[in-house]
Amino acid sequence: MDGIFDANILCSFAKALASMAAAAVHSCATSRLFAPRLPLAQQRAQPSVSGSPLPQGAFHGRERCSADSAAPCSSRRPEKLRGDFLGGRPVCLAEARQAPRQRSGGVVCSGEPVGTSAVAELPGSRIWMSDVVARPKRNYFLDRQWTSKDLIYAGFMLFMHGACLLAPFTFSWDAFAVFTGLYFITGCLGITLSFHRNLSHKSFKLPKPLEYLFAYCGIQAVQGDPIEWVSSHRYHHIHCDTENDPHTPKEGFWHSHMGWLLDDQATQDRVGKRTNVSDMENDKFYKFIQKTYPLHPLAAAVALFACGGLPYLVWGMAVRVVWVYHITWFVNSASHVWGTQSWNTGDLSRNNWWVALLAFGEGWHNNHHAFEYSARHGLQWWQFDPTWYIILAMEKLGLATKVKLPRADHMARLAPVQPAA
Repeated sequence: MDGIFDANILCSFAKALASMAAAAVHSCATSRLFAPRLPLAQQRAQPSVSGSPLPQGAFHGRERCSADSAAPCSSRRPEKLRGDFLGGRPVCLAEARQAPRQRSGGVVCSGEPVGTSAVAELPGSRIWMSDVVARPKRNYFLDRQWTSKDLIYAGFMLFMHGACLLAPFTFSWDAFAVFTGLYFITGCLGITLSFHRNLSHKSFKLPKPLEYLFAYCGIQAVQGDPIEWVSSHRYHHIHCDTENDPHTPKEGFWHSHMGWLLDDQATQDRVGKRTNVSDMENDKFYKFIQKTYPLHPLAAAVALFACGGLPYLVWGMAVRVVWVYHITWFVNSASHVWGTQSWNTGDLSRNNWWVALLAFGEGWHNNHHAFEYSARHGLQWWQFDPTWYIILAMEKLGLATKVKLPRADHMARLAPVQPAA
């Protein structure tokens, strides 16, 4: 979002608004909004992953861990179906998750420092209607340093949310139709199908022109360029709900929903340099988009205003972008605190039906964390997953190839959690 507005103006504007809002949002930032405090010991213990370790390498994208790695690869997924990039090379899930706890220097695999700064945690409290205990590591509005990037992001988000106040005064059915169409194009085709399932997890392969077209739809969601988005998401899966997860709800609902986006230094402390996207950084299209990213949403805004004036701009840009923002963020927040766990994933991921409806199938999040490589998230017939229906249709047409789905033995390895008697 850098470059859309003058940074100095935004800095002053955001500082003033942040100061005025600090008292009102203080309780939310420290999670006191939620239920009574509980001792940390009462936080629900996460189930361990069953299954014997596999000696072979794990897969993510086009590369694989070496079979003779010092640490065993994921014990729950076979070769060619599981693995992640970290520090410029693919690493095993077990290696990545154990490294931060085993190495006091905070070095993870690649030699990059991750999460080494000591931060005094705020008191823990149970998130409303959930068994998750949140312990924020900082107050997001007081007693912290705002970087220029934080202020630009905060200023842009405040501006977009403020512009939504014009929605009742600019409503027309034509403008609402534009909102609905762009919600599907940017939210479903752009973020869910392209950024998430195709680019982040390599769940299927598309012809390059079609891959680029869907990725361009994702750019118009204004959630960052594809390289940045994919990098953050891959780190989330490597360190899911640990101290190095960029957006775990263990640090508060606000943090996992959107607070992490307003604290770039905290993210850098966790992930180090973004060196887990070498597959995309070698692609000229994604590098071009990264360098020119702010111009593309700006061009879309100009086109909307030219076609339909202020109603199209408000509904097709402001309302639609904010709507897709919060739906995407609910996948990170609500789907890690509310819902059911059908698989023994060892993290907080939940299957949340209402997030699935809003996010085109992304709410079946426990399914996704169990089988991250799968192009299908709604594994049961009744689990609505329109993104999967589109992928399936493209496969039937010969457009989508190498579509990955869970196998029976993988599902048995992550045996469903049995309900308590």
